[in-house]
Amino acid sequence: MAADNTEKDKKDNSFMMKLATLIVDKRKGFYLIFIVLCIFCVLSMNKVKVNNDLTTYLPDTTETRRGLDLMDSEFTTYGSARILICNVTFDEAQKLADQVEKMDGVSMLDFDDTEEHYHDMEALLSVTFDEEADTETTQQHLTEVLDALSDYDVYYSSDIGQEERDADDLNNDMIVILLLAAVVIVAVLLFTSTTYAEIPVYLTTFIVAAILNKGTNYWFGTISFVTNSIAVVLQLGLAVDYAIILAHRFMEEHEDKDAREAVIVALSKAIPEISSSSLTTISGMVAMMFMQFRIGYDMGIILAKSIIFSMVAVFFLMPGLLLTFSKAIDNTHHKSFVPKITAVGKFCVATRYIVPPILIVGVIAAFFLSNKANYVYDVNTLESSSMSDNKFSVSMVNKEFGMVNQLAVIVPNGDYEKEAQTLKALEKLDVVKSVQGLGNIEAMDGYMLTDKLNPRQFAELIDLDVEVADMLYSAYALDQSDYGALVSGVNDYEVPFIDMFLFIYDQKESGNITLDDDLEETLSDAHSKIMIAKDQLLGEDNSRFVLELNVPYEGEETSAALDQIRNTVAKFYNIDDILLVGNATSDKDLGDSFATDNTIITVLTALFVMIILLFTFQSAGLPVLLVVTIQGSIWMNFSLPYLLSENVYFLGYLVVSAIQMGATIDYAIVITSRYMDLKTYMPIKEAAIEALNQAFPTIVTSGSMLVAAGFIISYVSSNAAVAAIGLALGRGTLTSILLVLLALPQTLLIGDIIIQKTAFTLKRDLAKPLPSAGRIRMNGHIKGYVNGVLEGDFIGVIDGEMGAVVRPKDTVTMEREDAAENAYPRLEAQELSEDGESCRDNETGDNAPGTDENHADKNTAESEGTEDEQ
Repeated sequence: MAADNTEKDKKDNSFMMKLATLIVDKRKGFYLIFIVLCIFCVLSMNKVKVNNDLTTYLPDTTETRRGLDLMDSEFTTYGSARILICNVTFDEAQKLADQVEKMDGVSMLDFDDTEEHYHDMEALLSVTFDEEADTETTQQHLTEVLDALSDYDVYYSSDIGQEERDADDLNNDMIVILLLAAVVIVAVLLFTSTTYAEIPVYLTTFIVAAILNKGTNYWFGTISFVTNSIAVVLQLGLAVDYAIILAHRFMEEHEDKDAREAVIVALSKAIPEISSSSLTTISGMVAMMFMQFRIGYDMGIILAKSIIFSMVAVFFLMPGLLLTFSKAIDNTHHKSFVPKITAVGKFCVATRYIVPPILIVGVIAAFFLSNKANYVYDVNTLESSSMSDNKFSVSMVNKEFGMVNQLAVIVPNGDYEKEAQTLKALEKLDVVKSVQGLGNIEAMDGYMLTDKLNPRQFAELIDLDVEVADMLYSAYALDQSDYGALVSGVNDYEVPFIDMFLFIYDQKESGNITLDDDLEETLSDAHSKIMIAKDQLLGEDNSRFVLELNVPYEGEETSAALDQIRNTVAKFYNIDDILLVGNATSDKDLGDSFATDNTIITVLTALFVMIILLFTFQSAGLPVLLVVTIQGSIWMNFSLPYLLSENVYFLGYLVVSAIQMGATIDYAIVITSRYMDLKTYMPIKEAAIEALNQAFPTIVTSGSMLVAAGFIISYVSSNAAVAAIGLALGRGTLTSILLVLLALPQTLLIGDIIIQKTAFTLKRDLAKPLPSAGRIRMNGHIKGYVNGVLEGDFIGVIDGEMGAVVRPKDTVTMEREDAAENAYPRLEAQELSEDGESCRDNETGDNAPGTDENHADKNTAESEGTEDEQ
């Protein structure tokens, strides 16, 4: 079996070497391929459609989604705007209102001397246009209205062109975010790298990967504004490890190999390592794709694609860049500014019995505190650090005259009397500020649009001859096949005003009847307003009531108000036929799905990561320790808003939970891998200290970029949803780094017995290492640490400290061929006096299996110095 495994390893190594050689030797061909792909992707970026409406990602089964789909198919929503004019008298405001009402495209304008429209020298004009909000014509009319008021201090809030304004704001934000991120990335690389010429290699690789990912987003047709905003920055933060791994491998191999061979060997070793490392990050993205709220799928698949393209750039582009820049890399070496953190390691060792219990208590407390945080689902509840002109304008209107919390109630149509009764019942509710439906919109002289009128009443209302009215009513009865009315006589025949009015107008337009000029003008003036009301409130199969609530967008009070409204309408309609649609119901639906999505994210991410770690470390206990540590950091991250009395945006929690587990678990893996390797050659306490020193450069490089990316997004983005995700990401990554550095080593030390007991194979060498210091002469195979880690056939002198297992070269050859069991020699270390004569002999490895006295002569470690110096 062992021989089979060895043969498989040889084949794998041979394949990786051949692949690496192909990539390096054909680098110019790959350059050309990447140039073509980048040009294609740059041209494809404009094909990507960005969706700014989060409600479109609600599951189809939710009430809000069903209601929105129904309203899109049956009702028309005309463009409207709330325009705030500051520092004007009421008379000035009235004149301006009259002027605006007469402008082209304006169908209605509401303004009066009530508190809702005027107070403290500030006026609010509620304008409704005669076309839908998403047309260019309506956008133009709004611009003309604002231009007409440009001499005054004006602010406005409108759904007209809102998506375009939001998109422009996000694009402007992203330019600033990317520039700041670039500065941070360069600064971090300067701080952590050992040669200046690495930086252009890193940046070229990052930029190409980002272009490939962004240019292929059009494959999915439409992506969310959240994904479009943060994908590039997150891609850089999440995938920077891959480039660092390959660059560090190259540096190590280049110490004793020429540039070409060093790149080939480094790439052959890095491909499996990077591929394995990427699995934990991709698993977090995949977990997001299982969310009920489909924006999780949108973000998950785009970010997973970004990781894949990052690996493609590192595997196929970066090797050629390393070889091209190899001379510059050799000539621009500088000292790394990353300090040793031995003091932190010693602290971890000293507190190994203190910190783990505290960690357990902290994780449990964080779990409960994070659940107590105030999770919000409406972006209007959030505040961002930065505010665009558009957002500031909206905030001014809302500040002075309050936000409008609208709710649409959809019921089956066909019974105007029932609608009128429902509207009256809704008007009596304390939670309803106003309600509008066909049944309570005044037509003329106190009559509502749906009031039934006989011919005489209708004639008096519009100043029409009764005989003409009788004829029109008869024609209407005939058109409706209501022959009973014709038989019994139309004098008592009652028809809803809106139906009779529209019938007469249609007959006039078709030329069937002729009216005098005054009456025709009256009909024309009233027709546009009646049609606006009809289009918005009466559909093919349903009627819509528009309510304005005096409760917040979300919360317990709002939930109770929705229940009260539903129960009131249910007195007149079957409850299963009622649909409530608005910000309040959307937030309620999001809240209902949050609990399920949270469970899905937590369980799947932890499960995927644990399975990956199980095969990586060949231990059942170790994955549990690592996942608990990172999951604890997630709970601590979201317990902080509770302690600071801040709101937590639900989407930020879901997205960052997946990213934080999938990405920052790599930091724990780096430390754990080093620890598991080092403890083979040295005591576990020293292994923990050295593991921190070796892992810190990688963690500080990748982690600082992700932390910076999160906080930059938070403080620059004017979109509150994007800013909330950025803040949670920055805090979460920082929390994970601190926990990994200050608590994980203690957990590994205390849990070492668990790791050993649950290991599938016992990896730790049975031979004791040979600790030495000073000048040590070696001839043999050394595996261990020499101010770091060294493995290989070594002949020469080591100046420094060593803790390693030394074996004869012929034994190592046998092991590599898997032809015999491990054979450890009796190792003799001779301390020499300053004149070179031996003063004492030390033997180590007496307990090693396969000890052979004949091997002692082949491996001799000679050290120069006094016994005290040892």
